[in-house]
Amino acid sequence: MAEIDADTVLPAEHIQQAVASGRVSQLHRGDQYADEGDTFDISGKTFEVVEVTERKLGDLTNEDAQAEGSEDLDGYRERLNHAHDHFEWDDDVTVYRHRFERQE
Repeated sequence: MAEIDADTVLPAEHIQQAVASGRVSQLHRGDQYADEGDTFDISGKTFEVVEVTERKLGDLTNEDAQAEGSEDLDGYRERLNHAHDHFEWDDDVTVYRHRFERQE
């Protein structure tokens, strides 16, 4: 358990602001960037990484997409295609879900 920089797990300012506002409560990444129990601060608010889970892209659901700020899984796929050059959705690719909660 460590205090980490928000940039470590949340790679863009707009994602950090979405987390701070409560619109985003998890993020899938290609690698594991935090451990359960790690904390980070955004705009004076502290968040704890409460779960890190290895998954396959094909396991993601509409609920996962919504927790990441997309309307549904199709919108999430479009967002990934837009954000990453040469991205192709592959159901068998391993990703890591980083789920976090605001601490009081």
